[in-house]
Amino acid sequence: MSAKRVLIFDSGVGGLSVYEQIVKYNPTIKCQYLFDNAYFPYGELPREQLINRLTQLLTDFMQLHSVDLIVIACNSASTVALDALRQHFTIPIVGVVPAIKPATLITANNVIGLLATPGTIERAYTDTLINEFAADKTVLRIGSTKLVELAEDKLIGKVLDADSFRVILAPWLKNEDNMPDTLVLGCTHFPLLREEISACFAQPIHLVDSGQAIALRVKQLLNSRYFNDPLLNPQPLNPQPLNPQPLNNYLLNHQAFYTRQFENKAHLTALTMSFKERGFLEINFCGL
Repeated sequence: MSAKRVLIFDSGVGGLSVYEQIVKYNPTIKCQYLFDNAYFPYGELPREQLINRLTQLLTDFMQLHSVDLIVIACNSASTVALDALRQHFTIPIVGVVPAIKPATLITANNVIGLLATPGTIERAYTDTLINEFAADKTVLRIGSTKLVELAEDKLIGKVLDADSFRVILAPWLKNEDNMPDTLVLGCTHFPLLREEISACFAQPIHLVDSGQAIALRVKQLLNSRYFNDPLLNPQPLNPQPLNPQPLNNYLLNHQAFYTRQFENKAHLTALTMSFKERGFLEINFCGL
């Protein structure tokens, strides 16, 4: 049986944090990573423009490459376009949402910080998640596009200024009496900055993201005997799977694509190395 083919897409490199979890729990799949840098960042696009762009981009991509399952590795795109994409395509589509519920099970002081893009922070979907799962908690919010840019800079080898992180997190760092002990990383770019974010806090802080949950959902769908039934809604898997595979055990058989040519060749070279370190055979311009 041939390997299942999973398409992971984002406007930038943030989806790599989801990819790393997906391949740990699904080591036999073949991944294609598509980042739409021509429309980066998604969090600043109007709703209809984003839906239209994603529908056309995925349609065009799948005319060139076979895909069994799609992962929207972007919180902004998931909260805006997931339903529309599921109506348009017949293959399974997995989205990401801020990990509010898991954070409520971890926090000791009942103060949670939601760190996301401004679009995710402001959307009604986020309010619904908080009201449903964290109504008895204090949820503080910071929306930042700058953190997205910093994550992109990190993967092209730029040296990051620690003060940039402290400025962004200042509202929480200055509030010692009501400082969150758990942060929800509500953008897939942000897990790439775990060390830098943690270093801003004097006390240990829990960082929570959706990567593992997405990986488990992918595993569930790919292993289902009803895999080709788009109406299927399987029951959740055990959230504590055994023995995920180390990332460095994977074969170099994944491919990455971008939608706009890089003007800076040094940046492209550094980014190519970052992808190869994560198990990608090549990274190419697709022109979509």
